[in-house]
Amino acid sequence: MLLTECLPADWRNARLLGRVMTEAGPSPILVRGGRLYDLSDHVATTAQAVGRSDLDTAGVDIGPLDELTVASAWSAQGVQLLSPLDLQCIKASGVTFAVSALERVIEERARGDADAANAVRQSILNRIGGDLKNLRPGSDQAEAVKAQLIAEGLWSQYLEVAIGPYAEIFTKAPVLASVGWGAEVGVRADSAWNNPEPEVVVVCDPSGRPVGASLGNDVNLRDIEGRSALLLGKAKDNNASASIGPFIRLFDDDFTMDDVRSATVRLEVEGTDGFMMTGESSMSLISRDPEELVRQTLSAHQYPDGFALYLGTMFAPIDDRDAPGKGFTHKMGDRVRVSSEKLGVLENIVATCDQAPPWKFGVLELMRNLAGRGLLGVSA
Repeated sequence: MLLTECLPADWRNARLLGRVMTEAGPSPILVRGGRLYDLSDHVATTAQAVGRSDLDTAGVDIGPLDELTVASAWSAQGVQLLSPLDLQCIKASGVTFAVSALERVIEERARGDADAANAVRQSILNRIGGDLKNLRPGSDQAEAVKAQLIAEGLWSQYLEVAIGPYAEIFTKAPVLASVGWGAEVGVRADSAWNNPEPEVVVVCDPSGRPVGASLGNDVNLRDIEGRSALLLGKAKDNNASASIGPFIRLFDDDFTMDDVRSATVRLEVEGTDGFMMTGESSMSLISRDPEELVRQTLSAHQYPDGFALYLGTMFAPIDDRDAPGKGFTHKMGDRVRVSSEKLGVLENIVATCDQAPPWKFGVLELMRNLAGRGLLGVSA
């Protein structure tokens, strides 16, 4: 597959920061002017690179993009793209869309039982769905709706973070644990109800300034989280369960935060059983502005290596896959594509977490690798 097939529609004008695996080890790369540049003689990590203003003159020219192919879990030929993140902390925000909030309430009330979810959904959809769509979280109007729902016995901890003053911010994966384009993405083998979550991921420098965006798949185990919100870590942070890529598109005159705010994120799932599912999420319907979510992430502590923040999704698939009322859940071998016009295509294939390649390349291994290549002295 050509590398250009997973890039933004305007890739010739885009500045794209990423990582590839070379014979020597992982290396940061930059796409500019339609060509690929190896930045490893200039910056050792993308965490360093996002804070630099001199990337447009740096790097070793690898060649034109339209002559390069990419490797994947289903094809070994070409450049191996890694997650564009390395030392950045990987955070996520949840319940940032009204529809997402509704589905979390359904999970909670169905207690992780997919069979019961459809009945719960039908019983509360008309009562609260419309009330949430135009609410500004933390506003007086939101507090009035909260009081009404409490009186009706419909209040939920998920609604608290959907329309209350504080966003749900959690750690999605450890540093260096995310996977990139073409990798297997992991679902726990003991989960019977799960789904992809197509999202925009904002990337911030060490000062907390948003510097670009990427695509993400925040794999979600609905049955496990539905049993108890205290199981969020087990539902969200698993081997290969955080996918990000294919690149970080850096903000410039051709791509700004307003493009993030107006982005449409599309999802395609293609199963080996012939099942097909499509959907989309409009960032214009997000309840909290991306910069507000960044601000709330920064309210906890500092991020000296920067951070990436999944912004949440409004897409919660309810298409019946096997039988009426059973809803959607992944099967092994599903091909998942998350795409957006200005961010490209993130494609992965679903495996169980214990069958996906184990995460072995941690911070110590990265330091050993960089030291062996003489790159620890590269300008910070």
